[in-house]
Amino acid sequence: MSAPTSRPAAPATAPPPSRAVLLARNGVAVTFTLNGLAVGSWFSRVPAVREALDLSAGRLGLLLLAMSVGALLAMPTSGLLAQRLGAARTVTLATVLVAVGLTVAGLGATMTGSFAVVALGLATFGYGSGACDVAMNVEGAAVERRLGRTIMPRFHAGWSLGSVAGAGLGALAARFDVPVGTHLVTVAVVVLTGTVLAARTFLPVANDHTGDPADATPAARRRAQLAAWREPRTLLIGLFVLVAAFTEGAANDWLAVAFIDGRDLSEAAGAAVFGVFVVGMTVGRTAGTIALDRWGRVPVLTGTIGLAVVGAGLAVLAGSGPVAIVGVALWGLGASLGFPVGMSAAADEEAHAPVRVSVVAVIGYTAFLGGPPLLGLLGDEVGTLRALLVVPLLLLPTLLLVRVLRPPHAVETAPSAHKN
Repeated sequence: MSAPTSRPAAPATAPPPSRAVLLARNGVAVTFTLNGLAVGSWFSRVPAVREALDLSAGRLGLLLLAMSVGALLAMPTSGLLAQRLGAARTVTLATVLVAVGLTVAGLGATMTGSFAVVALGLATFGYGSGACDVAMNVEGAAVERRLGRTIMPRFHAGWSLGSVAGAGLGALAARFDVPVGTHLVTVAVVVLTGTVLAARTFLPVANDHTGDPADATPAARRRAQLAAWREPRTLLIGLFVLVAAFTEGAANDWLAVAFIDGRDLSEAAGAAVFGVFVVGMTVGRTAGTIALDRWGRVPVLTGTIGLAVVGAGLAVLAGSGPVAIVGVALWGLGASLGFPVGMSAAADEEAHAPVRVSVVAVIGYTAFLGGPPLLGLLGDEVGTLRALLVVPLLLLPTLLLVRVLRPPHAVETAPSAHKN
């Protein structure tokens, strides 16, 4: 390969990772999985909350917006917090907010029936989840550098599996009439306990990746945050992650509904179609690390974006149902790596990782805030299935951004240095 490769740099004869790094790897994986469990658990009980509060579609949309707003408010400051406190303490504090938010939202729906109380709980939950997202990605990138091979997509695969588990447990809770409050409080306790224990295995503070000198002043940290917002590479990575998040979020929010409305499927079949997408995402994030280490970010992401373009196009335009399902699987595979690799790229330079990941997260997560209503409005005009053609139309120009994800000052690394 050419000299500017995009694999994590490592010596040709890299020593095996230390026990501390392996423990941190496991701790980060647990943190991602439990964060996904919390999010999946909440979304699985949205229908029950809607019924308990007797909400119209518009009021439900406003309620769900509280969580997104909370997350977006957290992200501009969570990088500074991770830089100041370290990833472990930031994840712990953020997960306390996640647990409190889940508890308030669940009990608010079943005990008070108050829209305002549930919205406050969701805003707290969103704030904690957003702060945790930045800090655990910073820690994951640090672990990835010390391992000398790509692993970030597998952490995000853990998040996907956690969210699927949360949705499955939520379906069981609904099936057996477990009250929303009881269910979400139980999940909050499990998530908080597990995350606190997992964060204790994060990289030692002495070798932490915060990049924050002990004598750095709050003003200096704020200047570093503002400087990150003026860096062309960071902003372009953020734009790439924005499209990657939209590609994933469009399927999460609309794929089942689009196949039900546009292809006359039952609700169960629509859910199964979404399951095909999730399986594709999980397989891509698990196996994609091998491809990234072998060929590098630029060629692999170019290929996966191409898969997502073809897959989304087939999902919408194919005249045959089985061909459309194949398209959904390709869409999931193609969408699997953009978000996690974008986060890794934002954290390439360790000293600036917290603030840059924070900036990229803010830009990327606006897709989750604005994407659903925009697709909904478009769906009112052309139908929900055809509205999904926006996905390949946005992905095609994103191919021009892939090269910006190469690590700065990347060096040639021997393939043998990256063994899984």
